[in-house]
Amino acid sequence: MRFEICFTAGLLAAMPVLAQTQIAPTAGVRQPGQLGGRRVASSNVQDQIDSNQALFTVLAAINAAGYDDQIDSVSTHPFRRTLRTQLAALSNLNSIYELKRFFRDHRLKDPRAELSRYISYALLIDGAPDFRYRDSAMLRPADASSIEGLSPLLAAFYKEANLESMWQQAQPLYDRMIAEYHEPVSRAVLQANSYLRNSTSGYLGRRFQIYVDLLGAPNQVQTRSYADDYFVVVTPSAELQTDSIRHGYLHYLVDPLGIKFSENIKEKQALRDYAMGAPTLDESYKDDFTLLTTESVIKAVEARMDRSPAKIEQALKEGYIVTPAMAEQLAIYEKQDVALRLYFPNLVKGINLKTEEKRLAGVEFLSERTSRVVRPAGVVRAEAEVEGAAKTLADADRAYADRDLDRAKTIYLRVIEETPEKTLHAKSYYGLARISVLQRDPETGDRLFRRALELDPDDETKAWSFLYLARLADSQGERAEAIEHYRAALAVKGAPETVRQASEKGLRDAYATRPGN
Repeated sequence: MRFEICFTAGLLAAMPVLAQTQIAPTAGVRQPGQLGGRRVASSNVQDQIDSNQALFTVLAAINAAGYDDQIDSVSTHPFRRTLRTQLAALSNLNSIYELKRFFRDHRLKDPRAELSRYISYALLIDGAPDFRYRDSAMLRPADASSIEGLSPLLAAFYKEANLESMWQQAQPLYDRMIAEYHEPVSRAVLQANSYLRNSTSGYLGRRFQIYVDLLGAPNQVQTRSYADDYFVVVTPSAELQTDSIRHGYLHYLVDPLGIKFSENIKEKQALRDYAMGAPTLDESYKDDFTLLTTESVIKAVEARMDRSPAKIEQALKEGYIVTPAMAEQLAIYEKQDVALRLYFPNLVKGINLKTEEKRLAGVEFLSERTSRVVRPAGVVRAEAEVEGAAKTLADADRAYADRDLDRAKTIYLRVIEETPEKTLHAKSYYGLARISVLQRDPETGDRLFRRALELDPDDETKAWSFLYLARLADSQGERAEAIEHYRAALAVKGAPETVRQASEKGLRDAYATRPGN
């Protein structure tokens, strides 16, 4: 089914002149002679979504060596399991034996930190045949240095296991994930460039690169900044991680401004003490007021772009104490024509210390982080934890009812990771699907409603999912498909009366043709 969304003329008129930077329209289409999945950006297209041979090889290696984090998660890409099966058949290879010993000797207790440092290493090296550092003179981060000596093992593994064949086998799957991200990320980059009034992707000689990965634990978005290169790595997830990618892109654009105008920021450093009392704020922000201010600017930009005052309040309670002041200054910025890279000192200058001290004196910071906690797979959960997942689902439903959609989305995704129970998964996907519809992304909504139906949903979830699918089909003029879904909703024995009445009405006349729809 093909979905089309129309944007209002008012929204388009409100946008400044379109920035030149967009995601390359050829992303995901490989041409002969390309090495390692890397493409050289043209002079007017610097932002890319791609796969990466070095990243593929490093994560294939650790999967062969014993990296199992979330292998049984529903969001784990099937190719990860396929590859592991193929590599298990080659377990007698000397290169895999050496990798297992290396992985065992360097193993960490935290699986997220484990993945993180291997990603760091992969982003610093070239692909086959040698997997050497791209810049041997570069001062390397500690996490990558902690697994020094991996490259020779990768080279032997790549050759002995014929990993080139598996890399080629994976290309259509990577291309599919790249294609899924292409349009929404293009919109996100355009939105950020438009708001910041950027005419280019950032600064001359700098690069912003997105890599998709099929072999890591799901629901990961990891960012790195090495010299002039800024990377975002995303793994499979139930929902596209577009907001997190946009957040990374904003860092790419705003971080240099924080550094450039750090002396201006230091003039407001008296406010830093207020952040010390935020339990969930990372220590790096408490130690570096410039870093804290830059993050606060980014969070304020996101809130203003999304027209979400709740995000400003949330950021403040998490300890990003300058966010409200920056949001107020951005409201002034929006009324003039200067780009943010030139206006940035005005944002900082506009912070009134007395006003902020008064605001911050009464803040009650959050005592616990609100982000999803990744749990290792394969853990047998007690009944109390299953009940906890049900409670989490109720929290998500309340957030949805309050139309706090971003928070609801985060909590629905948390449910999927907290329990293996399919019925709760179905309810979560149903909730995520409704959010997609409200956010004018019917194609994703259609996909998620179908996913809910595959997961042993209870009668109410099943009936509502069919009804939504019927209305989505009607809205696209797919009348025969709509009728099929209306009938399926009526066939559910425990369907709510509301669904029955709506389905019967849908059979009589198309939902899209009724007044007001």
